[in-house]
Amino acid sequence: MDLVPALEEPLKKVLGPPTAKVMAEHLGLHTVGDLLHHYPRRYEERGQLTHLADLPMDEHVTVVAQVADARLHTFASSKAPRGKGQRLEVTITDGSGRLQLVFFGNGVHKPHKELLPGTRAMFSGKVSLFNRRLQLAHPAYELLRSDTDETVETWAGALIPIYPATAKLESWKIGKAIQTVLPSAQEAVDPLPDSLREGRGLVSLPEALLKIHRPHTKADIEDARARLKWDEAFVLQVALARRRHADAQLPAVPRKPASDGLLSAFDDRLPFTLTEGQLKVSKEIFDDLATSHPMHRLLQGEVGSGKTMVALRAMLAVVDAGGQAAMLAPTEVLAQQHHRSVVEMMGNLAEGGMLGGVADATKVVLLTGSMGAAGRRQALLDLVTGEAGIVIGTHALIEDKVQFHDLGLVVVDEQHRFGVEQRDALRGKGKQPPHLLVMTATPIPRTVAMTVFGDLETSVLDQLPAGRSPIASHVVPAADKPHFLARAWDRVREEVERGHQAYVVCPRIGDEEDDPKKARKKAPEDEAEKRPPLAVLEVADQLARGPLQGLRVEVLHGRMPPDDKDAVMRRFAAGDTDVLVATTVIEVGVNVPNATAMVIMDADRFGVSQLHQLRGRVGRGSAPGLCLLVSEMPEASPARQRLDAVAATLDGFELSRIDLEQRREGDVLGQAQSGVRSSLRVLAVIEDEEIIAEARQEAAAIVAADPELTGLPGLRTALDALVDEEREQYLEKG
Repeated sequence: MDLVPALEEPLKKVLGPPTAKVMAEHLGLHTVGDLLHHYPRRYEERGQLTHLADLPMDEHVTVVAQVADARLHTFASSKAPRGKGQRLEVTITDGSGRLQLVFFGNGVHKPHKELLPGTRAMFSGKVSLFNRRLQLAHPAYELLRSDTDETVETWAGALIPIYPATAKLESWKIGKAIQTVLPSAQEAVDPLPDSLREGRGLVSLPEALLKIHRPHTKADIEDARARLKWDEAFVLQVALARRRHADAQLPAVPRKPASDGLLSAFDDRLPFTLTEGQLKVSKEIFDDLATSHPMHRLLQGEVGSGKTMVALRAMLAVVDAGGQAAMLAPTEVLAQQHHRSVVEMMGNLAEGGMLGGVADATKVVLLTGSMGAAGRRQALLDLVTGEAGIVIGTHALIEDKVQFHDLGLVVVDEQHRFGVEQRDALRGKGKQPPHLLVMTATPIPRTVAMTVFGDLETSVLDQLPAGRSPIASHVVPAADKPHFLARAWDRVREEVERGHQAYVVCPRIGDEEDDPKKARKKAPEDEAEKRPPLAVLEVADQLARGPLQGLRVEVLHGRMPPDDKDAVMRRFAAGDTDVLVATTVIEVGVNVPNATAMVIMDADRFGVSQLHQLRGRVGRGSAPGLCLLVSEMPEASPARQRLDAVAATLDGFELSRIDLEQRREGDVLGQAQSGVRSSLRVLAVIEDEEIIAEARQEAAAIVAADPELTGLPGLRTALDALVDEEREQYLEKG
């Protein structure tokens, strides 16, 4: 029997089952190698204290601080009615700011003895707000004692690694576990080819692991990070380069549009001219469609830049060439909307086989989960016979029953809402792999596109079509200046009086049952919890009876039956409703040119790109758009800064950079990389733009020379670790 390589040794053998179980469940760490690649988030110097003023709310933090004072209080409570309840309040300081720690009940005895004024320690817990002050309730702590044999200087200058931790496993316990497995780092196999490593002056992998976990100086940390960033960028780019290489080997049917077919008939009747950007991107797509291996293209563009028009022309080109095209939309509302607008744009060209259809016409069918049996049967029949050249649908398109006559192109709208398995299932319905066009309205910075969608060629639409109006955006600070909110409702009324319409967006629906069990379990320190987000049903009711009384107000949310949703959207589109109070179901693709104003309640509860998406629903006609971002967050908070950034620019690419800098890349990659824990630990997609671009070039050269990587066993091992089975399948499927 082979010995298990040191880095593949299961943690339960090395650290014992209880610790290994917590590491596996909460941090996704299973082997010695996993633990060695769990890098510190930052480092504290023993002699220095954490800056307490910058602690994030509701996050699990580890801080190094000094005890300023500690007081024991007694109080009466239901459990201790005779005033025997005990609460220990400890104030810690960094010299400028202060933070309160609270311990209750029997938990007060140990800290009362240990946390004496002047003591330094690491504290770990969740930051909450109580009586408008930051506090940590029941934090775990580790005293920082100076051992006698160390001089004060070396003790004070020692760097303490602070690890991404959980409530169940504090940073210092992870540090101790790493101390146990660190000797195994010597056996780490280096994934970088020697020529690359030496050419760029990077330290070896064992040395980098040693320096990142046990640095003596800040220069050690820099060396280690520089090396580990290259590992991440390079291994990921090799995985993507191998995939591009494999895709280029697949056969596909070339689809060239006929010179006098459906596409030219459609173009001839367009009431406007296409923008330069639309023509340029269309050419890139048509060139790809004409080749004999599958197109893989990402089409990204600003909200309203005319992506749907570009996609429709690509679909018509494929129909011209004898194939069928399928468009996959994330929601029924959107699928119905796309279907309606495609049929409207095509006119009698969409009436193939019907009375009034013209010679080149085809049939455009809709397929969603909630269709009636008869309509569904007919749609399935039209697909299998080839009668329908274009189908627009939701996940219902993916079911086994759906068969195509000759699927040539798959268009996926809003890529990030589809699992890879679903895209794969749809691509599997072609006799040969169909061409793939992925559209996203959330502009993605180039580096992210290279990292997440590195296997797709990218086309960008960055000019808005003529006739689109600018959108003015303003933050409405509802708590600081309540009269601003009253003015916002006046503005909505003014828009309606001018014959326009408005949206009001809320984060929640509001028909959730309040669970009495949950309500009772609040601990005393949780009483100051944030209020729940505003809800559509409550807000609509308050507006209809209050500031918007007399206007026609309707609601729209995801839990309504599909027919009701469609009816509401039709009435709004027809101008029979003045104000639509909705959740984010309107975020993507809803097109009502007469809607000019949008009020987003609790705007701080939405992400930057989501706000940008929502805002794109107004100003779609010739009248200017107005977007009001309502928030109760204080002016200095990060949430308000985020809203100010959204109000300050309409450039989606700029906003997506801001968004990324504020969030962690893991969110971005995790979401796109099939939800598996992000492989990026030290690489920052925006900051490390150059490394990613260089790694992509190096990877492409290596894969072109040796697609199987036979000469680089270390790189193969690293690929297997990065692209674990789930992600390997993900990359396979695209």
